[in-house]
Amino acid sequence: ERRKKIVEMGGAQELLNMLSTAKDDRTRKEALHALDALSQSDEALASLHHAGAISVIRSAPNSLEDAEVEGFKLSLMKRFQDLRYDVPS
Repeated sequence: ERRKKIVEMGGAQELLNMLSTAKDDRTRKEALHALDALSQSDEALASLHHAGAISVIRSAPNSLEDAEVEGFKLSLMKRFQDLRYDVPS
């Protein structure tokens, strides 16, 4: 229910904006962490997909200092694949 409310209020889009404009690893990590939590809801994942999340997540740079950044990216991409969203390789 909370995830649905976040999506309805535009939070998913704001997190994608935050991710795409982040200048540092910490901000990217926090955005990816929040997106990963949201993605546990199929409805939120659909909204993320429609907002162009796949390309934003793919274009986010990996962190040399923080392996969790890559982990969140992989987790998100796996959720998109699991629900059969088009995930270009």
